[in-house]
Amino acid sequence: MAMTRTPVRRVLDYTVLSVLAFVFALPALYLFLGSLKPSDEVMNGLSGFLPTHLSFDNYTAVLDSLSSDSTGYFWQFMGVSVLLSFVVVTGGLIVNSMAAYGLTRLKWRGQNAVFTLVLLLMLIPFESVAVPLFYMFNGQRNTLFIQALPFVANAFAVYQFHTFFRKIPPSIEEAARLDGAGPWRTFFAIIVPMSRPVFASVAILTFLIQWGSFLWPVLMVSDPSVRPLPLEMSVFQGQQPPDWGQILAFGVLLVLPVLIVFAFFQRWFVEGVASSAVKG
Repeated sequence: MAMTRTPVRRVLDYTVLSVLAFVFALPALYLFLGSLKPSDEVMNGLSGFLPTHLSFDNYTAVLDSLSSDSTGYFWQFMGVSVLLSFVVVTGGLIVNSMAAYGLTRLKWRGQNAVFTLVLLLMLIPFESVAVPLFYMFNGQRNTLFIQALPFVANAFAVYQFHTFFRKIPPSIEEAARLDGAGPWRTFFAIIVPMSRPVFASVAILTFLIQWGSFLWPVLMVSDPSVRPLPLEMSVFQGQQPPDWGQILAFGVLLVLPVLIVFAFFQRWFVEGVASSAVKG
């Protein structure tokens, strides 16, 4: 009886998963197909789901057109977002991994209290501290530094690193100390190479947060020369009359770097999430 039920159960599982995958992929598919339509066809809804003819004119218009205030092209805002993401990801990997290593391996008074504070910080949304940060840094607006600063230190990243580092046997570090390696050399020469999966997963999550950051730039950026892509898309969408085909094309170009990064680091990302979720 079990042998006859197993194939049926497998078919049902794949059917349910396929339906769920289609439902979740439908908005992305509509975004891409809509970017290939003229603006008047986009507003036809699902009745005109497929474009009558494929055209990349919307992409050409987005890439070649000036912003609404005639201060820069698409690639300028792309460059700002790439630079901010690079700074936040690189700085975040260094700061959060070293903080987690200090909380995991180094013994000092108040260690558990500090780690508890890190866990509590995970419960505080950024929106609740955005206004105090705005008043604190109001004199440093319109700079790349101030756009990146709040996102370098991340409590969840510290927790991920902490969970992964606990699974590394202390005997490996003890052997390194016997060979004359200090804490810095042990961390960079042994711990970091062994922790590539969690570094990849933290890098991707940090990149996603920074790449889609909108609230903080809205508060801190009024100079178009340091405007990131999500903020520029909001300005682009506010043009009158709105060209929905170009807006959807802008959305595709905004999402594309995220898909590329995830495709390159997918294996390490899955390994890092799995290893951080399972206790050693």
